[in-house]
Amino acid sequence: MVAWDEQTDVIVLGSGVAGLSAAIEASQAFAGVIVFEKMKVTGGNTRISGGSLAAPGNYLQKRLGVEDSSELFYEDMLQAGLGLNHPQLLRKVAEGAAEAIDWTRNVLGVNYLDRLDRFGGHAVARCLTTRSQSGVDIIKAQIIKLNQLGVEIRTGCLLTGLLTDHKGAVNGVQIRSGYNFPDENSGIIKNIRARRAVVLATGGFGNDIRFRMLQNPGLNESVRSTNHRGATAEGLVAALKLNAAPVHLSWIQMGPWCCADEAGYGRGAIFASYSVYPTGILIDPGTGGRIVNEWADRRQRCDAIFKTGRVCVGIVDAKGAEKAAESLQYCLKSGKVKGFEKITDLAASYGIPPHHLETTVNHYNQMAQAGSRDDFGKPLDQDTQPLENPPFYAIKLWPKVHYTPGGVGINSKTQVIDLQNHPIPNLFAAGEVCGGIHGASRLGSCALPECIIFGRIAGQKAASLHSQDEA
Repeated sequence: MVAWDEQTDVIVLGSGVAGLSAAIEASQAFAGVIVFEKMKVTGGNTRISGGSLAAPGNYLQKRLGVEDSSELFYEDMLQAGLGLNHPQLLRKVAEGAAEAIDWTRNVLGVNYLDRLDRFGGHAVARCLTTRSQSGVDIIKAQIIKLNQLGVEIRTGCLLTGLLTDHKGAVNGVQIRSGYNFPDENSGIIKNIRARRAVVLATGGFGNDIRFRMLQNPGLNESVRSTNHRGATAEGLVAALKLNAAPVHLSWIQMGPWCCADEAGYGRGAIFASYSVYPTGILIDPGTGGRIVNEWADRRQRCDAIFKTGRVCVGIVDAKGAEKAAESLQYCLKSGKVKGFEKITDLAASYGIPPHHLETTVNHYNQMAQAGSRDDFGKPLDQDTQPLENPPFYAIKLWPKVHYTPGGVGINSKTQVIDLQNHPIPNLFAAGEVCGGIHGASRLGSCALPECIIFGRIAGQKAASLHSQDEA
């Protein structure tokens, strides 16, 4: 028999947007809830994300008259995922993303920029961005809501194991309270009972070098990550020890917009995401030529960069740079981005053959002005512009580990499933710790709505279970 130190109805592991969404829903369903977060700061990767959410039929699309549909969104995500996405999970995202955004606005009070973006792999502009261009806006709003509901969030609590009863049903967790990352021996072991259920929302493993090397030996310590320091695999491992089904663990996504001159996610990535890729071109400095459709999905763009074997250069003109003016100013001051009045001067600064780059830019501009599909299959329609307004800005780009699409298997009720596709009793999961939703590669702006959708479902389902005291 386990000696319980304390108990509550629902335990939520992780304080990113998925975990906090689950906690809100469980509390509103009149369950007692405690959120455990291993780091000293709440928010996980959500806190440092770019704060963008993709949704067909969102309020801004409707206002601007942009035609979109859940079916088109579904097909875009399926294509990026190489058809590996689990259809019933993907359908939940495609059909629930707009409502997830409405929930953040109407229930949490999150504000968004009055603009709509189209990122790589998306057929139309459907991406919204929080006011600060950071996921921290959502985290702050969720914490305010949880404070109003009286839900406790405990930081510095490392999960060391999921506990089960004699029938194999999850009935609690073992944690290290007072944990000081990354000291695995810090803190005091406590057993916390969950009278109804546990929600696993511990995020991905992008910064867990040992675990990610098990999946892909090439992703060693020399490969940097955009993730926060605590993006490690102990929550996933705890579920695997209960025979949870592993799904797509070896599909580890890199971010093609990562600045080679800065650590982590950084401001350069924001500039590349919002300005360079939507309105500019990506150049191999060895040849001066383009290498990919700049609106392709993340996997395709990363593969193209890796194929060159060199740090590549993203180029955008003054008009395109206006899409991320704030990040541009920051990057200019820090030297991550440089501006030039002439393309030839830009080429000389980055060691690019000047004549070849001029030829590339002129050819691209001719195609953009003609409005035809270009050499790489990029649709040069009304969203595309020629590069003809100096100054011209450049940034060095090299991929970093950004997202781990693989994780534990779940069903559409967010129940964690075992190797026979049966639910593990009383264990739910949401967010990046889950696999199957995005397949081989996640489209940009799809993580936050997915986390909200499945987090809310997990909280509702966990709270709906009978207390094990009543069983």
